[in-house]
Amino acid sequence: MISLNIYGAGRMVELRIKVQGRSGTMRQIKQPSFAELFVPKLVTVLREGYGLVDLRTDAISGLTVAIVALPLSMAIAIASGFTPDRGLYAAVVGGFIVSLLGGSRFQIGGPAGAFIVLVALATERHGIDGVILATSMAGVFLIAAGLLRLGTYIKFIPYPVTVGFTAGIAVIIFASQLKDLFGIILTTKEPGEFLPKLEALAGALHTANPAAAAVAAVSIMIIVALRRLRPHWPGILIAVAVAAFATWVLSLPVDTIGTRFGGIPQQLPLPSWPMFSLAKMRAVLPDAIAFALLGAIESLLSAVVADGMTGRRHRANCELVAQGFANIGSALFGGICVTGTIARTATNVRAGARGPVSGMLHSVFLLTFMLIAAPLASYIPLAALASVLVVVAWNMAEKHEFALLIRSSRGDATVLLATFLLTIFRDLTEGILVGFALGAVLFINRMAQMTGIEAETPLVTEDSADHSNGEWVPYDSRLAADPDVLVYRISGAFFFGAASTVGTVLDSIADTRKAFVIDFAAVPFLDSTAANAMGRVAAKAKRQGIQLFITGASPTVRRVLLTHGVSPPRAKFRETIARAVADIKGRREQTSAASDAVAVG
Repeated sequence: MISLNIYGAGRMVELRIKVQGRSGTMRQIKQPSFAELFVPKLVTVLREGYGLVDLRTDAISGLTVAIVALPLSMAIAIASGFTPDRGLYAAVVGGFIVSLLGGSRFQIGGPAGAFIVLVALATERHGIDGVILATSMAGVFLIAAGLLRLGTYIKFIPYPVTVGFTAGIAVIIFASQLKDLFGIILTTKEPGEFLPKLEALAGALHTANPAAAAVAAVSIMIIVALRRLRPHWPGILIAVAVAAFATWVLSLPVDTIGTRFGGIPQQLPLPSWPMFSLAKMRAVLPDAIAFALLGAIESLLSAVVADGMTGRRHRANCELVAQGFANIGSALFGGICVTGTIARTATNVRAGARGPVSGMLHSVFLLTFMLIAAPLASYIPLAALASVLVVVAWNMAEKHEFALLIRSSRGDATVLLATFLLTIFRDLTEGILVGFALGAVLFINRMAQMTGIEAETPLVTEDSADHSNGEWVPYDSRLAADPDVLVYRISGAFFFGAASTVGTVLDSIADTRKAFVIDFAAVPFLDSTAANAMGRVAAKAKRQGIQLFITGASPTVRRVLLTHGVSPPRAKFRETIARAVADIKGRREQTSAASDAVAVG
């Protein structure tokens, strides 16, 4: 039997886990040492045994990811105000270090679309040298955060905040690509702020280039069509290649990498420290903190996505340390910010990667592309790269989750919209901080409401005589020793502060069971972050063929769970644990009887 209890009602959350084996004796879960927490996943994979078959598989997946990363890295660098080669330096150097030292088996590091907003604004304020200095400083902050084990606290960010700032970044990325998408010519520098940018673009709309718009439209259609009809094909690379070929053959009057930047170097630059002084470090400090905060959030979100797809678990603090060294390495070679990239990491998993070697080979393949095919990049039209980022922005907007949170509750909608609007019209860091503060206030308000409703309920359950309520339920020792059925009881407010911990525990303990029951009878409420964590548990259970039963959930709790995907056939709801266990045993007996009948027949 596993008892999972949450205490604290807003002041402190204490997680107590008891695991009872078949013999009925209690065993303690061994806590890893400090050194074990920072062993790279590469070492873990090699210890498990790594052969030529694994290397071949990782080479194929690494090549697949490199094909996707090639145009994306250049597009993100251009959108950030840099030359396209800076994005490739970040993907080659930073991506290699992330896989070499990281705490995730499948993480792919490189420049990410989420950084476009921050890097572009920092470039406008401090220039390229200032951004590179801020990138190296962010790397130091990430290493410190990992060694201080602060990675766990990143997971406390409420789900509406994550969805809000991600959607806000997507809107800003889309707006930043309108100029190249339509070939608009501005007589003055393009404004960085959202509304002034739209006003400037609208005023110069008469300068739009029909050829650039046509190239962008065809590129988007190719990417979308291949994603639906041939999802395993590299749609982005094919679209960019077709656009470059058409531009060359038809001599289209559009801006290309060659006409604007003069092409791409065929080699990595020599490493060098960025120019810095104490005054310059003070000036870029806010940007460095913002880079570190967003890098930590994005990389751990990407690692969680990989965990959900594979059933493995990452080490958050080890991942932060790797991200820190990756950003320092990227800055040494003149690259932009590096973080875990969700889309490329998911591509890596779907391509069959076995471990971090795939990510390291992806960087090697990118370097090879630079050495061999750099001259061909001069023909790539900027409208095609803008179309790539428009598709990226559309995919990262999390439209379904956004609409779901708007409908779920007034409080979650408030946090979501505040974060979303502040990210667009003010600042990303401000949006995250305000969203987190609103989430905390919302939790306090909900706890106050629960206290008012349950004013007569004691904080600590008093002792009572046996059978004092007239009911008697015999103890079933078989349930505690059953190797296939597991029962969890969650007590207390299930909110964003505990969602990550509880979700991880449920994920890890249920790996080898055939059915498990989660009892919500003592949960007065749960927020969207907790419900989203339960949705991931339910999805994993369905993939692994595990029966999941939710018992004792109040109508309010049940509604929130249903809204976030904890619904049939992923999960079944029952009134009590006894009823759920009876259904599990009944189904098992029916399956056994059917198997016996087939054997006899």
